[in-house]
Amino acid sequence: MNKSVSVKIYHGYGHTHNLVVYGHVFRFKAKTRQKFSNNLIVNIVHLLKLFILKPYPYVKVRLTFKGQEVYQKTEYDGFFKFEWAAAENVNAGWHGVKVEALDDMGKVLSVGQGQIFVPHITQFAFISDIDDTIMVSHSATIGRRLRELFIKNPRTRKTFKDAYTHYNLLALSHTETDQPNPFFYVSSSEWNLYDYLVETFRYNKLPEGAFLLNQIKRWKDLIKTGRTGHEGKLMRVMRILDAFPNQKFVFFGDNSQKDPAIYTAIAEKYPKNIEAVYIRNVRKEMEETANEFLVRIKAKNIHTCLFNTSSEAITHSKQIGLIGDLET
Repeated sequence: MNKSVSVKIYHGYGHTHNLVVYGHVFRFKAKTRQKFSNNLIVNIVHLLKLFILKPYPYVKVRLTFKGQEVYQKTEYDGFFKFEWAAAENVNAGWHGVKVEALDDMGKVLSVGQGQIFVPHITQFAFISDIDDTIMVSHSATIGRRLRELFIKNPRTRKTFKDAYTHYNLLALSHTETDQPNPFFYVSSSEWNLYDYLVETFRYNKLPEGAFLLNQIKRWKDLIKTGRTGHEGKLMRVMRILDAFPNQKFVFFGDNSQKDPAIYTAIAEKYPKNIEAVYIRNVRKEMEETANEFLVRIKAKNIHTCLFNTSSEAITHSKQIGLIGDLET
């Protein structure tokens, strides 16, 4: 195997008849090991390393899942996507998957190991934005966003008060402890930040789920982090709804960028698939605009909530029966 080549697999999702796995193949990727330091220099160096990489375009990749093999090629930026139907029934839970990068002769260049999340058949599923919805990110101001990234590590990033409480109550809404509702975290942040975000979520004990992020960036584009890909975010959300047509979805976002417009477009296309839309009011000057979008969503008989604090959102979830009193 070529030691400089690496395969990175992100958490996949789906069910027996529609499984999806994303990932990247890199010719080179800087070695990173987060030390969770409060030292500014250590955090800056670590963040920069996440953007020091060289994608491997148009290389053949082979996925192996429960003895089944599927082939694909990476795109120009080293990104790959596998979408397939399993040869046999796949139980709910997490399942291992292997992806290998192959040269023109079929020789294995590198191997990656990943996980696929198959949700239980529950009544609800949740799709949430990350920046300024769960984590304090200041996405609308690039200088403040970069400051958050540079001076903090995944364990010192601040999450909004009571967001953890709300999300964990929702994970068990109208279901059993051993069959939690599925969560999908969809963001305009780049795939470069995948491990960073997973660590932040686990450290803060937020529900496990599948992350769907934005196109990977090189170090020279670091200043543009989180500022592009809103159209891609719309498509990623719609693919999730298409994959799980029998579940009711609840959306979470904020009004710092495009979430109200994105969720309105989806609500008007899939009104019967959506139970509620929650928008965190982080930009007061955008409050009126956000409310205008929520009026359109509410016209589709979908619950809406523009909230300033997670405690307000929790109260609303109780009022509409999304969270029961016994779960508090």
